[in-house]
Amino acid sequence: MIQFTNVHMQYSGGIDALKNINMHIEQGAMAFITGRSGAGKSTLLRLIALIERHTRGQIIVNGQNLERVRRARIPLFRRNIGFMFQDHRLLNDRTVFDNVALPLVIAGHSHQEIKKRVHAALDKVGLLSRENAKPIMLSGGEQQRVGIARAVVHIPMLLLADEPTGNLDPILSWEIMCLYLDMIKRMKKRIITLREGRTLSYTGDTTEDK
Repeated sequence: MIQFTNVHMQYSGGIDALKNINMHIEQGAMAFITGRSGAGKSTLLRLIALIERHTRGQIIVNGQNLERVRRARIPLFRRNIGFMFQDHRLLNDRTVFDNVALPLVIAGHSHQEIKKRVHAALDKVGLLSRENAKPIMLSGGEQQRVGIARAVVHIPMLLLADEPTGNLDPILSWEIMCLYLDMIKRMKKRIITLREGRTLSYTGDTTEDK
């Protein structure tokens, strides 16, 4: 599902964010990307979602070579991706229902289908009773649950989470991680460790520079 081959990412000023990244994550797998702040974790996720473009190498996602995805086709490409952010990125002037429904509205689903899917997603994260509330009325953990519901409501082939528990206390972090695990029925856990933009270890069993 995700294949990185000799991928480099360099920002203006010659700053290397990723250097020669090689990895393969098969369909149905769950991978944890670890590393210190500045190691390149967020950059890697942003490349997968085509929020940014890599400098060199090849990235294949869901069978598509990302170099060949034109700018006008990026929104269509992202319909198969759910992205959960650390800071939630909810629309504070909209209700919980509206926030979760946004991907479906953009995709052009019918009102009936939107209502059905949003209710199912909110029920899954335990927030169906708060569908008419505004995000500001929710706790940090509840806001993160809304973010999860929004990320999965369109049933994406790929789910990305950028430090989604970073702003939560340990109890809420565990609660959110349990939600992730519950949503993934077939899981082959893999740990990918980055250090200074390079793959330090891949399987989690050994530690060697790639």
